[in-house]
Amino acid sequence: MSKIQVNKLHTLTGHNDCIYALAEGSDPRFFYTGAGDGMVVEWDLDLPKDGKLIAKLPHSVYALAIDSERNFLIIGHNFEGIHVIDLNENKEIWNLKITDQAIFDIKVFGGEILIGTGDGVLIVVDSVQRSVKKHIKLSSKSIRVMAIAAEKRQLALGLSDHSIKILDLANNFQPLTNLNGHTNSVFALNYSPDEKVLVSAGRDAHMKFWDSENYTLLENIVAHMYAINFLSFKDDGKYLVTCSMDKSIKVWDAKNYKLMKVIDKARNAGHGTSINKVLWSSYSGHVISISDDRTISIWQIEEENL
Repeated sequence: MSKIQVNKLHTLTGHNDCIYALAEGSDPRFFYTGAGDGMVVEWDLDLPKDGKLIAKLPHSVYALAIDSERNFLIIGHNFEGIHVIDLNENKEIWNLKITDQAIFDIKVFGGEILIGTGDGVLIVVDSVQRSVKKHIKLSSKSIRVMAIAAEKRQLALGLSDHSIKILDLANNFQPLTNLNGHTNSVFALNYSPDEKVLVSAGRDAHMKFWDSENYTLLENIVAHMYAINFLSFKDDGKYLVTCSMDKSIKVWDAKNYKLMKVIDKARNAGHGTSINKVLWSSYSGHVISISDDRTISIWQIEEENL
């Protein structure tokens, strides 16, 4: 039997509005946050109190992605497009005005930047040519979240039309299947590190585990009281964390679908409002969370064998 011990290590401040975006750097010692104030900040897990301003944009930032191969940070600038920052040079090297919609998620796959927008369009950008390759209209509702299974060469997208769509990255984004298990918007989506399982969650407060071989449903859990905003796996795949509008973070045994720990304000001096993203750091093993309360928390989560 294992027990999970939680210790809050740091509360980081500096943003002037709700924090929506969170991404781990190509050097995972660093992570990046974006907020309603248009600020994008770099944080160092070895020196967490010293945030460094990377960009200041006129509109809110909901999405960030790292191009690890080139060490670029891609910023989703709502109602505008993307800004690409060279993190070696600490400067913007190009940008592209591509949408008048919100940008909810960005993923990088090879030389392509994949952008999910508020009007249900997947925009594919060639990062070498710095131009739009294609628009793929998937729904009249927002694309809220994306996940890539790199080995399988598959892209999963969670939408506000309650569906999850699986596209084939090896075959020009051809549709593979459509998953219709949720009863509201899908906000959270992630493949397990071994890519055998896809986990989804969203506004219906349910978390679903899907076998990624044939996308059959393995388990359905009523996981939170309110909308689940995001989820993140520990890099060994044993545990995952979810965060919610109910102001809590939950630690789950990913193999046995079991709740291991609840982290909240009453028990752990957690966030006071909706928690928008969580990231299980592959550098420190700590969990990073961001919230509408304008703060970032860093949590030590340790397994205690009984």
